Amino acid sequence: MRVLFMHPNMPGQYKHLARILAEDTDNEVVFLTKPKPGIEIPNVKKVEYTVSREPEEDTHRYLITFERAIFASQEIWRVCKKLKEKGFVPDVIVGHLGWGDGLYLKEIYPDTPVLALMEFFYGGKGDVGFLKDEEPLTSDDICRIKTRNGHHLFNLTYCDWAISPTFFQRDRHPEIFWPKISVLHDGVDTSDVTPSSGKGLTLPNGVNLQKHDEVVTYISRNFEPYRGFPQFMRAAQEIQKRRPNCHIIMVGQDGISYGKAPPGNKTYRQMMMEECDLDMDRFHFLGYLPHDKMKLVMKISSAHIYLTVPFVLSWSMMEAMASECLMIVSDTEPVREVIRDRHNGLMVDFFEHTQIADRVDEVFAHPDRMLDLRKAARKTIVDRYSLDKVLDLHLDLIRDLAEGKCPPPAAQKIIDFNKATELFKD
Repeated sequence: MRVLFMHPNMPGQYKHLARILAEDTDNEVVFLTKPKPGIEIPNVKKVEYTVSREPEEDTHRYLITFERAIFASQEIWRVCKKLKEKGFVPDVIVGHLGWGDGLYLKEIYPDTPVLALMEFFYGGKGDVGFLKDEEPLTSDDICRIKTRNGHHLFNLTYCDWAISPTFFQRDRHPEIFWPKISVLHDGVDTSDVTPSSGKGLTLPNGVNLQKHDEVVTYISRNFEPYRGFPQFMRAAQEIQKRRPNCHIIMVGQDGISYGKAPPGNKTYRQMMMEECDLDMDRFHFLGYLPHDKMKLVMKISSAHIYLTVPFVLSWSMMEAMASECLMIVSDTEPVREVIRDRHNGLMVDFFEHTQIADRVDEVFAHPDRMLDLRKAARKTIVDRYSLDKVLDLHLDLIRDLAEGKCPPPAAQKIIDFNKATELFKD
């Protein structure tokens, strides 16, 4: 079987799938990505593409995202054309097409089925306009946001099948497309992400923290309002005032993944540091960490805080659950799909930072720091989202499509799996 994977940031969601397929010597696996030095998967041929131009300044602002997608898709068209000329015609294309990079795949490979990851469909409500301190959405904003979905609609129309990681994410797409979208999470490697091994963590400033210490953690790719960063910082100030022995660890960076950039030349972290009065001896910014180091942070966590607007669910939340962290999370979609209050975590109002501090107090007041909730959190991941449960379903989808079976029989297997592992049945 010949498989072409596509993700601008290799490996993305395909770390395990690409590796497993490439281990079979009967398969030929190619990964198409933007330049990613140092990122390699054994037996996978990495093919890079570079987008050489950006939209012009006078491009209509509604169309900037779509034009950027066209430029990327043209480069991919050129690369795929060369691959085809060299004899590589994939049996199936598997890609995260959310950036619109694959608009013209069918022009090169008209008979090759495309399995697309459809991560998010934007709307004029929900994630956009959720934050209270933002200006109210205007009709102009809503039209711009809806136009942004142009390349998503293109992908939904021309892909042969699609995947969304959660029901919340699938349901953001137009209902007419739901029958061709399977709800299947990427999967968490629960053999690799595990509870505490008894080892502590020594921070860059020399402080050594153990599992029995009071440690509150927060992890986000970037510190930004979409992930509740301002609310967390205000909660951190309150937690430190109440708990003189509590250490707070933050993992992440100062960029912008989602939402608006901060005003002026300051980062959101700089803005919040100016607002909040913090004891920096007990407040630790660790920046970006490789995955192995991030796992150590989660292993010593007494309470892990995860906040998000209604948007894509973070891998870090799922891995924190697999690590048996005590989850303090925002009562927002899609979090409700995975966590129920006092069943496998504690939920708070996204905007009420004092509630976060209250829940932290509650955890430390409990004799065993709510061990039953922590174990239930890991069980949720093991039963419903573990890699060993979902990987075969992903592989079945790929094989079905490669064999020309559409709709793929694996789609019904996924429906049956979702019903059998449904959470929070009433």
